[in-house]
Amino acid sequence: MKIHPLKDGNFSVDKNKNFTYLEDSENEKDLKIAIQPFLVETKDDLVMLDAGLGWLENGVPKIHLNIEKAGLKPENVKRVLLSHLHKDHIDGLVNKDGEHWSLNFPEAEVYLQKRELEFARSKDGNPSFDLKVLNFIIDNAKIVWMDLDKGNLTPEISYEVTGGHTPFHQVFWIKENNETAFYGADNLPQMGYLKYQIAFKTDFDGKKARDERMLWEKQAREEQWKILLYHDLELDIVTI
Repeated sequence: MKIHPLKDGNFSVDKNKNFTYLEDSENEKDLKIAIQPFLVETKDDLVMLDAGLGWLENGVPKIHLNIEKAGLKPENVKRVLLSHLHKDHIDGLVNKDGEHWSLNFPEAEVYLQKRELEFARSKDGNPSFDLKVLNFIIDNAKIVWMDLDKGNLTPEISYEVTGGHTPFHQVFWIKENNETAFYGADNLPQMGYLKYQIAFKTDFDGKKARDERMLWEKQAREEQWKILLYHDLELDIVTI
């Protein structure tokens, strides 16, 4: 198994969920996070975990450039696994350059939790969501609907709906050759979330997210998981 971080960059995020590159930000009080999807390369699969912000560099999707830097081709991505539907996790599926939008991964299957979609659509006007992008994905991508609380997507990929950050937030495990990659998405986005066991008020259910992290930390130590950190400013993949 090879794991490739696809880092959009480090960002400052204001209360209206506007993202600015950290080096260009002037407000010290804004939230500071990385945006970092992951591409997991197994023997038979190429799996992307969330999709980033959808930013462009010289008219080219940044996520395409990052995949190519890893020596891979965007058109070979087979599956995109979505943890939840906040815009900084899904907008990288869509190229919004010009008047006519297109999918960045038109041949990939997009795995999406149906109950999370219902929640997202109830949040019209909430700046954490971009419903125009979300609806474009639903209308045009090859959606694989998920509606169970846990299960296997392939013999190597399993998932569980944990809630916590959002009501139907889900996490993923990818296992191959006695290696386990764990993606906790926004329930475990930074290493500091393990160092300080806090129930965050910004989560839908901060106590549940905290309790899940405590269980994952124990399992990760025992089984030597590779933990993938979507929002950590300095780290990407850690083993504890």
